[in-house]
Amino acid sequence: MNKSLSLLKQSKSDFLTKSATNVEEESPVTVIESLCMYCHENGTSRIMLTLIPHFKEVILMCFECDHCGFKNNEVQSGSAVHETGSIQTCTVKNKADLNRQVVKSESASVKFVELDFEIPPATQRGVLTTIEGLISKSIEGLSAEQPSRQENAPEIYEKVQHVIQTLQSYLDGPSTPFNIEINDAAGNSYVENLCAPNKDPQLKIIHFKRTAEQNEELGLQQEQEERMDAAIQEAVDDTLDDELANEVHVFHGNCSRCNAPSDTRMHVMDIPHFKEVVIMATDCELCGYKSNEKITLKIRDVEDLNRDILKSETCGLEIPEIELDLTTGTLGGRFTTVEGLLSQVYDEIEKTAAPFSSGDSGSIERRAAFDKFLAKLKSVLRVEQPFTLILDDPLGNSYLQNIYAPDPDPDMTIESYTRTYEQNEDFGLNDLVLENYGENQD
Repeated sequence: MNKSLSLLKQSKSDFLTKSATNVEEESPVTVIESLCMYCHENGTSRIMLTLIPHFKEVILMCFECDHCGFKNNEVQSGSAVHETGSIQTCTVKNKADLNRQVVKSESASVKFVELDFEIPPATQRGVLTTIEGLISKSIEGLSAEQPSRQENAPEIYEKVQHVIQTLQSYLDGPSTPFNIEINDAAGNSYVENLCAPNKDPQLKIIHFKRTAEQNEELGLQQEQEERMDAAIQEAVDDTLDDELANEVHVFHGNCSRCNAPSDTRMHVMDIPHFKEVVIMATDCELCGYKSNEKITLKIRDVEDLNRDILKSETCGLEIPEIELDLTTGTLGGRFTTVEGLLSQVYDEIEKTAAPFSSGDSGSIERRAAFDKFLAKLKSVLRVEQPFTLILDDPLGNSYLQNIYAPDPDPDMTIESYTRTYEQNEDFGLNDLVLENYGENQD
């Protein structure tokens, strides 16, 4: 077993230093001899490192013992742990929703909200399945000990049987909608978006910052993160100095997508008629990942595509004419041009969302829908007809160049509005105490 773990770690390390293209082309299967934990004879383990569309890298492991017939399959994440955890809640209304693909990592819990039934992370391994598969696996796990419960604990048996019957009714076709929640501190679990590349009204995703306890459970080094934060703060303080304001600072780190070593550059820039901003850019030479730090613009010709745009991490983007709606957090922070931003949107949809409509899990209708949408996006990039670009930033940290400044831009409107309760909740603003602070403190 130690030999298996050692080889797995070595293979995973080699895998993370390869490009995605090489992984897809090679996808080697490593076969090793390992100990069976049931009969204590030697069995065969097979390990494959591969890419799953919309889920990045995964490690597929299969064990089989010829002596006792024991078999076991497991999926583990081969990519770096995300900066934030995620809670994905999907509302299941019909049998079509049961076929949504789900990637549940080993660190994720699954909860059926209406039943108040939760499966802790430690009880199930990582798996690539569907919502129907999660329900079936839950029924199988609960049913295994029912004969023993019926004999020794009849009250518990009745309660568990009620849960099993309700889960079975979900499989037969839910008479009323139900919610399934996947809470993953590592941020490596996903539920398929059936409306991609648009927002799925039945899928809600919340990102959260992990606690120290969660970092410890994931094996992350909190001290290393604190040192990185201190280094970033020091770089910011240095950059804000008037004598160093024109310099570009560089600090070393790892790519958030492939975990390869990469440099992050930081520079302070004063945008005319806006404000001073800190621009941070990460460029990974291995995988090509880049990350940089309500406005309505009517785009009428190609010249409008050259306008500078600062899109913050909290900003959503919408083009009503082609039904494009990107929610908060999509693409991260960007300082580019309108053309550059739309090109990045096109590339991301083509590389990450579109593969879900191809292959064994895809359908001709979904492929045709994606092709039609990408063709519309291409026509927007060529400005074949005027269209409207809307930047909706709940925190007001985004900027779109006014080429008529300091005079008003006739094609651009800027609207200030009051955030909704849900938006304040997403940003943690409802928990802030702004009045009479400390009066009720002991």
